[in-house]
Amino acid sequence: MLTILRDITMAVAAADDFATALSLLVSQTKKAMQTQCCSLYLLEEQQLVLSATDGLAPQAVGKVKMPLTQGLVGLVAQREEPINLADAHQHPRFKIFEEASEESYCSFLAVPIIHQKQILGVLVVQQIQQRQFSESEEAFLMTLAAQLAMAVRAQRKKKVVSQTQAQMLYHGTKAASGVVIGHALVLGGEIDIVQPSKRSEDTDGELALLAKALKSCKETISSISQRFDREQEVEIQSIFSALLLLLEDSSLGGEYRQEVLQGWTAVSAVSQVSLKYINQFMQMDDAYLKERASDIRELGQRVLRELIEPQRINLQLDVPVVLVTKEATATMLAEFPRHKLVGIVTETGGVNSHAAILARAMGVPAVIGVEGVLNAGLDGKQVIVNADRGQLLVSPTETMVGEYRSLISAQRALADEFAKELPLPAQTCDGKRIHLYLNAGLLSSLSSEIAEGADGIGLYRTEIPFMLQSRFPSEAEQVDVYRQVLQAAESRPVVMRTLDVGGDKPLPYFPISEENPFLGWRGIRLSLDHPELFLVQLRAMLQASQSSDQLHILLPMVSSLDEIDQALAYLEQAYQELRLDLGLDIQRPKVGIMLEVPALLYQLAQVAAKVDYVSVGSNDLTQYLLAVDRNNPRVSTLYDCYHPGILRALQRARQDCHTYDLPISVCGELAGEPIGVILLVAMGYDQLSMNQGSLAKINYLLRRVSTTDLTELLSIALSLSNGGQVKQLVTQYFADKGLDSFLVS
Repeated sequence: MLTILRDITMAVAAADDFATALSLLVSQTKKAMQTQCCSLYLLEEQQLVLSATDGLAPQAVGKVKMPLTQGLVGLVAQREEPINLADAHQHPRFKIFEEASEESYCSFLAVPIIHQKQILGVLVVQQIQQRQFSESEEAFLMTLAAQLAMAVRAQRKKKVVSQTQAQMLYHGTKAASGVVIGHALVLGGEIDIVQPSKRSEDTDGELALLAKALKSCKETISSISQRFDREQEVEIQSIFSALLLLLEDSSLGGEYRQEVLQGWTAVSAVSQVSLKYINQFMQMDDAYLKERASDIRELGQRVLRELIEPQRINLQLDVPVVLVTKEATATMLAEFPRHKLVGIVTETGGVNSHAAILARAMGVPAVIGVEGVLNAGLDGKQVIVNADRGQLLVSPTETMVGEYRSLISAQRALADEFAKELPLPAQTCDGKRIHLYLNAGLLSSLSSEIAEGADGIGLYRTEIPFMLQSRFPSEAEQVDVYRQVLQAAESRPVVMRTLDVGGDKPLPYFPISEENPFLGWRGIRLSLDHPELFLVQLRAMLQASQSSDQLHILLPMVSSLDEIDQALAYLEQAYQELRLDLGLDIQRPKVGIMLEVPALLYQLAQVAAKVDYVSVGSNDLTQYLLAVDRNNPRVSTLYDCYHPGILRALQRARQDCHTYDLPISVCGELAGEPIGVILLVAMGYDQLSMNQGSLAKINYLLRRVSTTDLTELLSIALSLSNGGQVKQLVTQYFADKGLDSFLVS
């Protein structure tokens, strides 16, 4: 059964066009169930339309339509559950459509096709003889419908976009914020990584071709790397350094050569080696390691281009474009002139992939995980990328383009207005001073980001330099990075979080394979299990800060008091080693923990006796309190940081920390969102850390609100039943106060 289900689903997904996909669906389902009729009804403008059939009159396709309130098919869609009848004619909702010629069919089994709570259509099988379909048949059809939902949805989008000029909306995940208008440039990989296996008797000639191709590739990548070196983007440069290493004789380059020495052509050798490693990486459970398969594919295609079509590797662009591709790679993005690449849209990839990191560093809006976009015929079409909402709008109307141009213009004007007040202190109308800090990870442009407006760095993510290396960075390398961060902040405080990997942030050279990584070996748990790594990082932090008192150390993913004690013991060890062994005069830094694991909400009295401060990681705290994986699209709608239960937890944390004289801040995304800031300040939070793009906006907002008003607002918010009501409440508050700039936020 599993094989049949897979075959039908794959056939539908792989079909060249929508009509073929639907035809395959009904014909193969009919055959699999050994029934006499199979039909598919799709929901269009609140009507169920007969869209494909194998058994009813073919001419009825597209003509038979019914609202959800009519017919048995409508009843299935209304109830969102299957209907199984031995004689459909006896049911009060049975309705005859003469053009369909279905009078002879008695047995009726229909199941809904649902994707993320939305009805897409109804799948029906029928037979002439009166009998009720068995439980196994019903289970099969329900399972098939569940598996088909995504394939049908993707094929429908493909049809609409490729065959018409009507605007179409795609959804994905924000990887880098911003809104842009441009024309799609679809890159699906001009050179297929799968090449015919051919042998050659001219081994020396093939080796020469391979050497020339590798040399050209190295020169191209080195050129890109040097560009970023000149721009002092150290971490980004390291991505290309890692790619260069893969082309050396000790890595893939050497394996290409060995295949040629065994009698294969250079093209076959590159293809065979690449495919071997791509398959190995793709079978790994670790999401980050799966992404590394794309590095190997990219390098293989790059070398193959030089072998098959030399000189075509350089991409010439006449106009600014939105790159649409299966999965963007770091070198692919870097090859685009910055003034011509205005947006990025990919079908796959992660928010922590090299490409996503590079997109954020370049300031290019990016949306990832946009299903079915690569083969939807978008090349050359006008598109709008609204990365802030994770949206791609294809073939927008002139009216829509005009509206977005106005939006972009208004956003720029608004940003300029916000920026004017950035040098002024973030202080409410009634004099409450709120300290705004910066969340940072890349060194690129860090000095300019905190030049004004930020009271310091509230969260420096030390895992970013680790993620951009091909090995663990040495103590000296870490000292250099941390010293640059401290110097960029001048005399202001810098909160450095110790290595926080695992979950959605694995390291390429330290694979972690777990069934549930978000509840697994991550954060401080990993550091304590590897004291040799933890001590190196602590020593590097202390050495970097020896001439200042700026350093604050933050421990992530702490779930017990014992973990705090162990971490403090290692910090003391590192401190004493540097003082006694090296004779360094180092001040003891303040140490805090991230409040992410709900259990610690009830141990803050004991926490206060051990650490100097607490920083709330609202993203993880929310997902753990709601039992929702925030990176899982199937449950993403349940992730709600404005859930009244989450707000009560945040309020309790603030109250308890005040009682125990323990400073507390918020460094999650909630601290950079206008609605979140209003609620946090109402609770009494006066230290918020956010991305650089939010600083001016939040400063501007705080200077126009009163804590007295916010206290009343919070009281009402906590009495509501869901996050949607909370957002409506605060949005109405913005409207009443004339803060129209924040109504969309």
